[in-house]
Amino acid sequence: MDKQVAHVSGSEYAQDFAQIVQIIENNRSQAIQVINHASVLTAWQVGAYVSDRIKNAAWGSKVVQQLAEYIHTQNPTLKGWSKRTIYKMVQFYETYTTVQFVGRATSLKLLSKPADEIVPTESAQIKSSSIVPISSAQIPKFLLRTTWSNHQVIMNRCELVDQQIFYILYAEHEHLKYQELERAIKSDAYSRVLSDKKMQSAILKETYPQAEVLLKDKSILEFLGLPQRYKESKLRNEIVSHMKEFILEMGKDFLFVDQEHTLEVGGQNFRCDLLFYHRALQCLVAIELKTTTFDPRDLGQLEFYLEALDQNEKRSNENPSIGILMCRDANPEVVRYALNRSISPTMVSKYEEQLKVGSVIQRSLEEFVEFLDK
Repeated sequence: MDKQVAHVSGSEYAQDFAQIVQIIENNRSQAIQVINHASVLTAWQVGAYVSDRIKNAAWGSKVVQQLAEYIHTQNPTLKGWSKRTIYKMVQFYETYTTVQFVGRATSLKLLSKPADEIVPTESAQIKSSSIVPISSAQIPKFLLRTTWSNHQVIMNRCELVDQQIFYILYAEHEHLKYQELERAIKSDAYSRVLSDKKMQSAILKETYPQAEVLLKDKSILEFLGLPQRYKESKLRNEIVSHMKEFILEMGKDFLFVDQEHTLEVGGQNFRCDLLFYHRALQCLVAIELKTTTFDPRDLGQLEFYLEALDQNEKRSNENPSIGILMCRDANPEVVRYALNRSISPTMVSKYEEQLKVGSVIQRSLEEFVEFLDK
């Protein structure tokens, strides 16, 4: 009887059950967001209070340690309230209230409406002369876009105001946890996302204007642990074995579909190295791997694969397929000549086994913020 009921519930009521699961997941997500917001607000509130006391010489250097001990005495169940943590909260408040940070955030229209874009903390609403003034106890809403843990990573690793703002927004857009954010900063996602995408075909930019932000023309694959010499099959197999890390590097909107994907044309079989689906762009993405310098002839092969995908596999609700030729190196001038004749949404992306310092920002943070607004 139980098995019969389980069978019925799994078929006849499957749609109803799926909706209930969706309700649970939606509310769970909202609950997590509320907790994250509370953590950030708490850090801001405590940081503002302690910063005010220290700056006004009301507290000496030993008082913060005494505060940490007092918190533990009053409530031993509260974990993580050390002197170091409290000073991080002070750093959090002071970092994001500098003239430079507030000015830049305002110029980016992240603080365009002060009255609407500021969230007062609870302490600001308490009528007491011992509480930080309202003006200094308010938090910009956009700081709530990521977690307290991520803010700590950003403060410790980013000195430039533009970098701090970028990674706050990037962490939200890519749903990054602190370890993932650490890797993004280490691999200089700031430079790679904001770089001028000169290795994208005109038809790609026309069909997908947002591709300049969503698709990178340089990838860091240090997590593969590749030897000095290796074949394309080795590169492909290592990517598949480290698919979680690879998707994190490419962008979380990539969904893995297949490796050595078979495309049948005219009774012949052709194989595409990697096939993905991109949720935001709603299209198939074919990736061809080359362990050598870019060769224009490889672009023709990739365009052939895209035509086969669009004619034989693309669904009616999907957009034209995109092709990414991922190679070890590329001469920008050769790439430009080749892409000028490309009639398909294609791009060339270089990969590096290790991060090389010395990236140059060629596009603006303004464009990135504008993209997120859209």
